[in-house]
Amino acid sequence: MPDNRLIKHLARRPVLVLVLLCLMAWLPGFLALPPLDRDESRFAQASKQMIETGDYVDIRFSTLPRYNKPVGIYWLQAAATRALGHPPYNRIWTYRLPSLIGGLLAVLLTFWCARAFAPPETALVAAALLGSTVLLTGEADIATTDAALLATIVGAQAVLLRIYLFAHGQLAKGPSLAMALAGWAAIGAGILLKGPVIPAVLALTALALSLWDRDWRWLRSIRAGSGVPVMLAIVLPWAIAIAFASHGAFYQRSLGHDFAAKILGGQESHGAPPGYYLALASVTLWPAILFALPAIRYAVANRTQPAIRFLLAWAASNWLMFELVPTKLPHYILPVYPALAMVAALWLMAPRASPEPRLQTILRIVSAALFAIVAVACVAAIFLVPPRFGASEPPWIACAAVIVGAALLAATVLQIRQSHVWAVVATTAGALALYPLLTAAVAPRLAPLWMSESIAAHLVKDRTADDPPPVLAGYAEPSAVFLLGTETQLATGAHAGQTAALQGGLALVEDHERKHFLGALYTAGGKERTVDQLSGFDYSRGRSVHVTVYRVTPARTDTVPPPE
Repeated sequence: MPDNRLIKHLARRPVLVLVLLCLMAWLPGFLALPPLDRDESRFAQASKQMIETGDYVDIRFSTLPRYNKPVGIYWLQAAATRALGHPPYNRIWTYRLPSLIGGLLAVLLTFWCARAFAPPETALVAAALLGSTVLLTGEADIATTDAALLATIVGAQAVLLRIYLFAHGQLAKGPSLAMALAGWAAIGAGILLKGPVIPAVLALTALALSLWDRDWRWLRSIRAGSGVPVMLAIVLPWAIAIAFASHGAFYQRSLGHDFAAKILGGQESHGAPPGYYLALASVTLWPAILFALPAIRYAVANRTQPAIRFLLAWAASNWLMFELVPTKLPHYILPVYPALAMVAALWLMAPRASPEPRLQTILRIVSAALFAIVAVACVAAIFLVPPRFGASEPPWIACAAVIVGAALLAATVLQIRQSHVWAVVATTAGALALYPLLTAAVAPRLAPLWMSESIAAHLVKDRTADDPPPVLAGYAEPSAVFLLGTETQLATGAHAGQTAALQGGLALVEDHERKHFLGALYTAGGKERTVDQLSGFDYSRGRSVHVTVYRVTPARTDTVPPPE
């Protein structure tokens, strides 16, 4: 195809091209978005407390243990913040850096994975499709585990793929001992990041392939005898240390409560029936959804090829696992997306069938429709959302939105016309422009959403040097603790009133708790005066909030001298 020349030219410098592409899409939101609630701020605050206390074994948020996940991401965030931050260590971008690097590694490792069976052009398209997805873009921009975890999964799967291909005569040489041990090291790192997720993904892939082929012999080459000790050397030191530090509570909480609850039922109101991830795929896999459905049909038709069989086993077995687990969150499905991106790239770069099968045509049109619906919704949001939150929109944002919309419309038309390479180029260009527009130009202007930032700014103005830590009642989002400081006290209205009456200083009270706060404050002998008021929208709870900032005069503690 003549239009392949552009991809061939870019594939000469794949690492540079992919890093630049990802940074263009991710960096604006990475730097511009305030701390997000709730998971990001919980992770960042727990990492900050490691720096403050010097305890890198135990994991705590405020005064409570945080035993949902292992320690890996906290170590990475603490190391990045110690290296690049400074007290009070509340710049969120330093905690996001491991996610950004993890996302970049996941994209580059997808390229390396695809190179085991495809030319550089196809591998480049696969990695670019993964890097431009909504889901990986979101995870690379926030301080959570999933982007870094994805890097370990893709690295380990790439080694497993090479073992499988060598066993089936597709590679002249299998993985070296060093490469195999690196794969086992990736498993150890993945366990430190998110416990059993990475072993489950790998085991399901290997199980599905072995049952499909009715052959287990290829697994003899995974070098478990040398690799398992490497994995254990990474995992066991902290695993033993936390058992002693928490007196076994970490394992009771993380395995007995967090993991078991997710397997057995919908944890924390996050339950959903099977089909949840399929319904969300048009958004989370966007813009690669433009190519996904016809690519899957192409892969099924060519399933006798060992590489395609591996990718189908990877995607199908793990998709089924995530759909069957009752607890569902959008990012859980991310480990499947590298396989889908590689399948899509294989279809895009394959010679066109003439005439095209009717089912392929139908799937191509359905994919284009799903892509177009999300594209229209995103562009429309640029015009409709800011007025909802009282934000004005500069003309340049509207002009940029129109240009983005035109690029995405062009991508839809090009895909329908089977101009695959130019459809990839238009899709990627549209996504590269859309993400910064949403995350760096539109989102930060929605001031009512960023209540914790507003509170922190007001406290700088209202606080005095000898004030005790502030008390918050009613608005208790983790981002407020992260921005205001670890000593910030979160309490109910009544408890906040009692605490404020004892210590004085500033109390920030949301309207739902104001009556209880004032009642307890007066009963305890404290007095208050209003110094500030803030209004906004708590998106974690989905409701408007109004916070009053009080300066409290504590109750008198004069003692009466004993009679002589």
